[in-house]
Amino acid sequence: MIEISDKTLDYDQTTKLSLYAEAGISDYWIVNLPARQLERHSQPYQNAQSKFSYLSKQISLSNQSVTIPGFEDALLDLSRLFPESASE
Repeated sequence: MIEISDKTLDYDQTTKLSLYAEAGISDYWIVNLPARQLERHSQPYQNAQSKFSYLSKQISLSNQSVTIPGFEDALLDLSRLFPESASE
């Protein structure tokens, strides 16, 4: 599951993250436009208080490349996801 987040970032990082973990979605990515980074969540779990989340969170910056789950031979160049800002 991939969310492209700008104005919905807080909702995507909290409510949707919990819902996707509860549904057993193994990989949840948030393209965080304001921070120009990719948040990759994996390993959904339920804690002792019955709340759902992910055990693993990885941050990748816009100048990095990442592998796509299920397509490990392919690299995604994150610079293609983030528009150039006027200050660069």
